[in-house]
Amino acid sequence: MGWWELNADTLARSRFVVSPLAETFANLKLLHAADAAHPGEQRWLRSHLPAYRARLAADPVTARLVGAGLGRRWIADFLTPPPRGGERFADEVARVRAAPPDAARAHLRTSLGGPLPAELDRDDLPERAALLLEWVWEETVRPSWERRRRVLEADVVARTAQVSRGGWASVLDALRPGRTRWLGENRLQINPHAYPPREIAGAELLLVPVTVQRAGWVAWEDGVRYAAVYPCAGALAHPAARTVPSALGALLGPARADVLLLLASPLSTTQLTAVTGQGLGSVGRHLRVLREAGLVERRRAGRSVLYVRTRAGDVLTQAGGAPARGTGNRTPGDRRPAAEDGPRTPGPRSA
Repeated sequence: MGWWELNADTLARSRFVVSPLAETFANLKLLHAADAAHPGEQRWLRSHLPAYRARLAADPVTARLVGAGLGRRWIADFLTPPPRGGERFADEVARVRAAPPDAARAHLRTSLGGPLPAELDRDDLPERAALLLEWVWEETVRPSWERRRRVLEADVVARTAQVSRGGWASVLDALRPGRTRWLGENRLQINPHAYPPREIAGAELLLVPVTVQRAGWVAWEDGVRYAAVYPCAGALAHPAARTVPSALGALLGPARADVLLLLASPLSTTQLTAVTGQGLGSVGRHLRVLREAGLVERRRAGRSVLYVRTRAGDVLTQAGGAPARGTGNRTPGDRRPAAEDGPRTPGPRSA
């Protein structure tokens, strides 16, 4: 298995980061694979796949670059610089554009597992990659970025709350079940592949959610920061993939039942509005009724007021046919074979 060795200080300073570039790259992977995890992604592909394919058809060099960079088992490192937190997309993609051409070619040889095709033996590969990522951002991500950002933040809030309930081990195990796992003795498994361990003590450890359900990879700047990108909880990212049990919907009403289901993890009214698509006033009314019934409670986290189910709320949702608390974070991507995990460069940059 591939694992990182870190000390207590590194784990204590680890943090969640929302990255526009990571979300964009995850959507590029989805476009290129054209393999949706659920109906919501299928609708998104129907909207954007024709334009993506037309763009690559008009630019064969970039098409070959994407095919090589998104190799069957490796991702070319220069395509996924680790985020730093709080950056705009333009700042992040600038690091792709600034990659040295020699390094880009070397990364592509690794992702290909062989020699570089003659048409990719050129110096403008980082520029071409940046232009394609900018296109994916502008055409497919930026129009819905505010909603996506709120959903990603909702996932971060839920997982941060999980740290206080079950500790860091419970969070790391749940990021990508079957891939990430806390092994004990300062070891974090990052994928199931047999690579040499990496010592990351003293560096930043970043955990980066994306909404694409089969996306996931790792990235790093050696000795400085290491990032693990993971799919956020499916119920948060894609309402179409979340089903309200008929019995629970008949009892509470479908919209109110949907709010109760989401509150297996703490969320704010703003996050619930973003995730459900309901108006702020409607969400507020549902929360008031649920609180008065003893099904949810309020908690304060810094400046935020969060809502979460009570034990009575858990009992009601389970009796109504919903899964038990904590089982909803497993996504369709968890069943993907190991070869599609998107590991990084082998050898000295193992993952």
